[in-house]
Amino acid sequence: MKQQKIANKQKWRRANRVRKTVRGDAARPRLSVHRSNKHIYCQVIDDEAGKTIASASTRDKDLAAKVKYGGNREAAKLIGTTIAERAKAAGVKQIQFDRGSFKYHGRLAELADAAREGGLEF
Repeated sequence: MKQQKIANKQKWRRANRVRKTVRGDAARPRLSVHRSNKHIYCQVIDDEAGKTIASASTRDKDLAAKVKYGGNREAAKLIGTTIAERAKAAGVKQIQFDRGSFKYHGRLAELADAAREGGLEF
């Protein structure tokens, strides 16, 4: 139990460290990413207006058919390219990457690289 409390505190600290510097606006919205063991989710958010501009996840019906398992790097790459397409269709080219409490490694790094290849500028 003590180890879990320590892990939760570290996660909370990482999230606050990231979020105190990252704010999305109309010119440069925030790309928020959440990952679980089975799925990965991302949203492009305008914090000033409080609106979600675009979103993609491995639970979307059209993307779930393309992905065998949502908790791997291939799924993250697909989500990265999809969010780039949807954001560009909404008129967004520049974003701020909000990794939340997750380390920039593995699936998050793969998603970010795929979004950059899709045309988004970080």
